Amino acid sequence: MTNAHKTLTGFQLSKLYTFEVAARHESFALAAEELFLTPSAVSHQINVLEKELNIKLFFRLHRKVQLTPEGNRVFWALQSSLDHLNTEIKAIQNQALAGSLTIYARPSIAQCWLVPKLSDFIQRYPFIQLSILTGNENVNFQRTGVDLALYFDNQPSFQLNYQYLMDEYIIPVCSPEYAEKFNLMNTVENLKHCTLLHDCQAWSNGTGTDEWNSWAAHFNVDLDTSLGISFDRSDLALIAAKNNLGITMGRKRLVQKDIENGELVMPFQEMYLRCDQHYYIASLKDRQWPKIDAFIEWLTVQSKDSE
Repeated sequence: MTNAHKTLTGFQLSKLYTFEVAARHESFALAAEELFLTPSAVSHQINVLEKELNIKLFFRLHRKVQLTPEGNRVFWALQSSLDHLNTEIKAIQNQALAGSLTIYARPSIAQCWLVPKLSDFIQRYPFIQLSILTGNENVNFQRTGVDLALYFDNQPSFQLNYQYLMDEYIIPVCSPEYAEKFNLMNTVENLKHCTLLHDCQAWSNGTGTDEWNSWAAHFNVDLDTSLGISFDRSDLALIAAKNNLGITMGRKRLVQKDIENGELVMPFQEMYLRCDQHYYIASLKDRQWPKIDAFIEWLTVQSKDSE
């Protein structure tokens, strides 16, 4: 049997790796640097490989090499094979980090903070299929199939594992037009002429006006907080504020992008109030799975990046 009819064997693998590096650099010298070989050793391996395959892989030009059409086909096939192999290896390594993962979160934190960041998690863990559920109530994990919940409160359930995620600060926000209309910039006394927008379910056991009450009391602002318009979600209150309906109490982490893009302004920029409540992660005590741990670790990193 002649060389022309020989099939590829494992003996060529090391020389194929040398070929891949040389083809990628289009240089035997640069390949030698990466492989910690001499250029002559690289050249020798390529020569042997060409003879074994009976294929001319490179044109040898002055001070450089260039793939032949046949060499280019081999290079493409080799890279495709390596990509496929890497995918398979990654799938094997991530067997425990695969399958479905159901996340429950308050609508506001889901829409304004969690969902915009999820592409990063999907890139890191492509074999985990996420399902995002939202609601204002404390969810029944067993009945709904929820694996992990993201809450904003100060009273975690003793029946669950819970982990602190991040603090929150509140500050009044409104549209630039609304601030101008009521001359609000650094003039807190003009708040009494405004329509207050309330998140009536800001946290459990709330009265519906708790955010405005606590803020006004802390900064000694004379304000009738019983008036205004109430919503059962803080993101709806934000939408109302963007559309000049009034001024709402914004949570710093949820309004950062709206402030940066100019949709909302903070008329009283130094009047931040740290909440007694905080964001925390809850999960079942008997469900400490790798994919849940991976999501919790990822959430922790995201919370630090958004500080």
